[in-house]
Amino acid sequence: MSTSTDTRRRFHPSSLWAEGAGAAREYLQPARTRVSSLWSRHIQPPIAVVSPLGWIVIAVVVILGVPGLVFTWQEAVAAAVIGTALLVLAVFFIIGRSSYGVELDLARTRVAVGDQAVGSVSVSNTSNKALLPASLELPVGNATAIFHLPRMKPEQVHEDLFTIPTQRRAVIVVGPVRSVRSDPLSLMRRQVTWTEPTDLFVHPRTTPLAGSAAGFIKDLEGLPTRELSSADVSFHALRDYVPGDDRRHIHWKTTARTNKLMVRQFEETRRSHLAVALSTQAAEYDDAAEFELAVSVAGSIGLQAIREQRNLNVLTQAGPLRSETGRNLLDELTRVDGHTGRTTAVDLARTTADAVPNASVVFFVLGPLVTPGQLRSAAASVPPGIRCIAIRCKSGQEPARASIGDLTVLSLGELDDLALILRKAAA
Repeated sequence: MSTSTDTRRRFHPSSLWAEGAGAAREYLQPARTRVSSLWSRHIQPPIAVVSPLGWIVIAVVVILGVPGLVFTWQEAVAAAVIGTALLVLAVFFIIGRSSYGVELDLARTRVAVGDQAVGSVSVSNTSNKALLPASLELPVGNATAIFHLPRMKPEQVHEDLFTIPTQRRAVIVVGPVRSVRSDPLSLMRRQVTWTEPTDLFVHPRTTPLAGSAAGFIKDLEGLPTRELSSADVSFHALRDYVPGDDRRHIHWKTTARTNKLMVRQFEETRRSHLAVALSTQAAEYDDAAEFELAVSVAGSIGLQAIREQRNLNVLTQAGPLRSETGRNLLDELTRVDGHTGRTTAVDLARTTADAVPNASVVFFVLGPLVTPGQLRSAAASVPPGIRCIAIRCKSGQEPARASIGDLTVLSLGELDDLALILRKAAA
């Protein structure tokens, strides 16, 4: 019985079909490769130059030409002849090879919102003959800028300047620059790419913070903890010498008085370590302007911490952001978008507490729709001994300070008020 079962499995129709299909694919693979190569090299390029209007003219020529020849309909034949003539003339406009040297230069690849972003396109004729007028296209984000090139003599250089709007935070892809040749009716269009695309980072607007961004830490050397250490800066007590202790920490006066070796014992200190938790939950903000304000606040605090060479971690619901340098932080904040998931500011607080357990100050940067109960839950998620400050960003809000338990809640409506409200909170 087992033998017959094995035989049925071996010759099951589905298995035979699968084996046959696999063999057929393997047999036809070389042919498919040759057809694909033929299509990409010889068929697709000519087809790609025909514009939608050109395909309409081709369709009209076929639809009118064939019946006109069959039924000797002179008007249809005449229309087909005119369409054919237009297509032939269009071919003469796009044939030939252009030889350009094109350089795309952005004065700065990183600007802040509202700053002027300027660039230039320099085109030179690298051939030994004059080139006919043509057009250059420069994609800028979702838009396309068009530059018109005049008739260029050999080695002639033509330069165009352009500006890019920077009203909003974004990563704008500039380029590639491509030359376009087409007929007057745009029946056919041939383009050649000359440069690689370049990313323009429009960073969030930030403000300098006078004094320490972490002004809540009074001891610049760190905050003492209950952990004892044999080498630190915060003296705790004296204890008996144990072999292996550093002799530099022997307290010689006490040793002489007690007639036994005594060494200093220290409390471990915790260096200033800032954690900035930026909530990207769109439901916590009234509008996009408040979210942009929150991003700017997080960037301003992070930049100040980097300037003061403090340890810094910046997190969102999507995960941690790179913050080794100011450029990395602003690049990461430029890509931050609001989300509509289920994770809230409370979830972000728990994630921050787990990811940065050694933080000395935690900033929660969030929207005005976060409730006091959520703020209390967020503060409860942070281990004791860590100072927590929540910054609520609301358009038009006057600077204000409040407390919910041990949590300091700061409210502001303008980025320029950030330095003032932090100084008040640190006082």
